[in-house]
Order: sequence, then structure tokens, then C-alpha cells
Amino acid sequence: MTAHAAAVQVAVSTVIFALRPHEDTGRMTVWLPLVRRIRDPFGGRWALPGGPLEPDEDLAESAARTLAETTLLAPQYLEQLYAFGNTDRSPGERVVSIVYWALVRSDEAAVAVETENVRWFEADSIPGLAFDHNLIVDYALWRLRNKLEYSHIAHAFLGETFTLSELREVHEAVLQKSLDPANFRRQIEGSGQVVPTGDVQTGGRHRPARLYRYNRDAADGTSGPLAWPAAPAQGTT
Repeated sequence: MTAHAAAVQVAVSTVIFALRPHEDTGRMTVWLPLVRRIRDPFGGRWALPGGPLEPDEDLAESAARTLAETTLLAPQYLEQLYAFGNTDRSPGERVVSIVYWALVRSDEAAVAVETENVRWFEADSIPGLAFDHNLIVDYALWRLRNKLEYSHIAHAFLGETFTLSELREVHEAVLQKSLDPANFRRQIEGSGQVVPTGDVQTGGRHRPARLYRYNRDAADGTSGPLAWPAAPAQGTT
């Protein structure tokens, strides 16, 4: 390293996914909040919430602070996703971004502020973002869809109890495809991942639906929102 080598800066960014209705079809899809940059580089472009790591902050503290400052969101769980550090990702300087992700329920997402510079976008239809943030969002979506197939991660979009119809709606929204209700029920009940609570959902017009919860005795061993309220993992996943 030469004496003129530039110092490496560390930034922390966060991808937050929530399920919201599609504006045209009304079907639930995956959305995320973005913030508009107000300075160069990429002034005026949309980007993930985030900013430089302050000297006195832990990584998770930095992610939580920038989210609160920009969107008012305070997810119950932040999981470290990956580190992005290509040499050309930020013009004129070397920046390594530690990226966190969070999945929030609809009621949690409803408190997020929306302004001229903070807006929700459908995750699969985002514009060209600043830096390499399109790549980061693509990676986070891939991780979400991959983990949905083998883990309890769908739990993060639901309450402690849920109906199988609600669980299927989460799978359909994330995977972007319709699932046969009968087959889905057989697969979920046969997997042992969920157990009936003995209660039913009330207040609907139809026959009350059975309520389920995730079977923590059949934990899949993966880190993620089912670890609540454990501390966030510090390694990348």
C-alpha cells in the first residue's frame, strides 16, 4: 500500500421487505422503502436507507439509527445479510457496505413515513438505484425466496398465530406464483413445521379457520427472524 492510498470507508445499509397490495391487481407483493439522495454522488437517485458507520456505533446500531432517521421504522429484528465491497461501487472513494435486512409485518410497515424523499417501491419493479443497490436488492430477494423454501422465515410477515390461508398468501407473494390450496395445506401440515393452536379465527363471514403457530421443536437451524428476541447474528449469511 502506498502512502497515497485512500482510506476505506465503511457504510451500513438496510433492505426492509414488507408485503403490500399491488397497486393494479390488489395481490400481495413484496415492497421495500427507498430514500432519495440529496447530494452527490448520485444526487436525486433512489437508494437503500443507510449511511457511514459512526466511530462509536456497532453495525446493528448504525442500521437501526439510519432506519429511524429516514423512515421511522424500527424492525424487531435486523439480520446481517452480506458485505459489498467492489472497488468501483462508489465514485472517487473506496466504500465497503455492510448490508442488513429485515422483514416486517404490515402493521409495522404502516408506521413508516412517506415523503418526497422516502417512498415504498415494489421490490421487483424498482428504478435504477444509486451505487450497486440494485444488485443488493436482487441478492436480498434471492435470499428471501431461497430461505422461504427451507426455513421458517415466512413467520416474520405474520403474527404469532395465523391461518394456513394467510401463510399461503405469504408464500405466493414472495414466490410470485399461485399455489394450490389443498396441496399447500398437505405439504405444510405434513412437514411438521406448524401445529394447530386449538383456536379459530373469528369475525369472518365463512366458517372459522383454524389458527396455527410455528413448531419451534422442529427448528430448522437457520438464523433469521425466528431467533427473536435473540441478538442479531454478527456474521454474514
